[in-house]
Amino acid sequence: MKAAVIYRKGEMPQYTDLPDPTAQNDNELLLTVKASAIKHFDKSVAKGTHYSSNAGKTNAKVIGGDGVGVLADGTRVYALGVSGMVAEKAVIEKDRMVILPGGIDDATAAALPNAVAGAAMALRFRAGIQPGDTVLINGATGFTGRVAVQIARHYGAGKVIATGRNPGSLKKLLTMGADEIISVNQGDEQFVAQIKEIHNSTALDVIVDYLWGHSAELLLSALKGNGSFTNRTRFVSVGSMTGDKIQLSAENLRSVNLQLTGSGSGSWTKNEMHLLFSEILPEMFQLAANGKLSAETTKVNLEYIETLWEMDVPGGQRLVIMI
Repeated sequence: MKAAVIYRKGEMPQYTDLPDPTAQNDNELLLTVKASAIKHFDKSVAKGTHYSSNAGKTNAKVIGGDGVGVLADGTRVYALGVSGMVAEKAVIEKDRMVILPGGIDDATAAALPNAVAGAAMALRFRAGIQPGDTVLINGATGFTGRVAVQIARHYGAGKVIATGRNPGSLKKLLTMGADEIISVNQGDEQFVAQIKEIHNSTALDVIVDYLWGHSAELLLSALKGNGSFTNRTRFVSVGSMTGDKIQLSAENLRSVNLQLTGSGSGSWTKNEMHLLFSEILPEMFQLAANGKLSAETTKVNLEYIETLWEMDVPGGQRLVIMI
């Protein structure tokens, strides 16, 4: 079979031939892969920089952790891969797949799940979103951030505020469920002043953060209280696109009713992962099939993986390898 393989961490993937993988037990199935999205997660794992990667392992590895394909009986599914998914064939597990509805194309179905996990799991399980909550998505102009805005609205948010860097993508969020947009490119004082103004008029119940770094420091400083009773704010870290570390004043923690948590692989329980596959993903796939959840993709063919691995994808879109 043809596949995209990385032989050493940090190297570019190569388009090459490999033997077909084989199922090793009764819980595994062979999938004919049709599409697999390339996420920041995949690139970090390939480079050995993601916390879940094995930095010392150098064996050849097919890239891609998930994708869309067809089973031997013709059933079209999304699944996590036991073997790498950017290949013509992959092995998957029966309990980590979702049958796809009609009306959703392969590229969209491949692109959505990582963003859904990065948004819905944070909103539902870490933030405990409630109908009417005011939700701020920090870093909403990326693919996952756009999905988060839409899911927050679907889950009943009363108000959705979106922050981001890309002006065009930020403005488009007003048509995707955001009520207010804030640029993180402005000066620190102006950014903090805008957040404080919003927080004072409509207290922020939930912050889902994809940036971390300096903008997270500013958001947390804007929440700082003065000794009076404060609204409970659930701040959930999902990504760290602008930095892995922050400085956090102890007064931030003592002066405000702040719940600070993270959402990602390793933080989710087995039951939450079960719900992701049994409830959340099927619901989101159906929303997309019904035209109620949008996702933009840039599609490329597998044979061009070597030249397109580091390509700049337009703001808010996801790179999908078609096979």
